[in-house]
Amino acid sequence: MKRTFILKSPIAFVFMILSLCCILIVLITTLRLPELTVGVKAVTSDKVSVIRKIPKDDKLGKFGEMMIKMLPKDLAFTLFIPSENAFERELNLRVNESFISTEKLDNTYAVISRILGFSAVPRTIFSTLVDYGNEISYDAVSGFTLHISKDRDGMLMVNGVRSEMVDIKKKDVLVHIMDGVIMDAAFEQSVKPDDSED
Repeated sequence: MKRTFILKSPIAFVFMILSLCCILIVLITTLRLPELTVGVKAVTSDKVSVIRKIPKDDKLGKFGEMMIKMLPKDLAFTLFIPSENAFERELNLRVNESFISTEKLDNTYAVISRILGFSAVPRTIFSTLVDYGNEISYDAVSGFTLHISKDRDGMLMVNGVRSEMVDIKKKDVLVHIMDGVIMDAAFEQSVKPDDSED
C-alpha cells in the first residue's frame, strides 16, 4: 500500500527522486576529491592566506624544532622562530657545540625556553591579518608585548626584527622564521658576548 502511495502521489515521488539524487551527488563528490597540494588556502577573518607546509627535506633547524616541541600539543600558537644564523649571530648557539655535554645542553635548553617565552603567542596570527602601514600588538606567553607590522615586501616586522619566511604550518603551530631574535633588553644584556675582556 505504501508503494502505491509513493508512486501515485507526485509530491512523494519527486521528494524520493530528489533525495536519491542528493545522496548520489554527495557520494560522487566525496569519492572524487582532488589531492591537496603543498599550498593550502585558509580563511582567516575576511581574508584568504596561503599556508606553506614544510616539506620533509626542509628544516626549521634544530633549535626551531626544539622550540616547537616545548609547546603544548593541540593548541593554536604562533611562533616567531629565529633562523639558524640568528641563533648563532645573536645568542652564540651553534648546533654542533650546543649538544656536546650535559652542561651545554642544559644551558641551551634554558636559553631556548626563554626565547620561546618571548616569541610564542597563544593564537594564530597569519601575515594577512597585518595590513601594510598598520601595527598590531599581542602579548607573548611571557607577557612581553610584540608589535607586529608588515613591510612593503609582505614580510612581518616584530619589534624591529624582520621575517625571512611567513605562514609556515607545523602541526597546530603557525611559524614565522625571523632574521633575528625577539627578546627583552634585560635578557639581551645577559646573553651578549662580553667584549670588555679585550
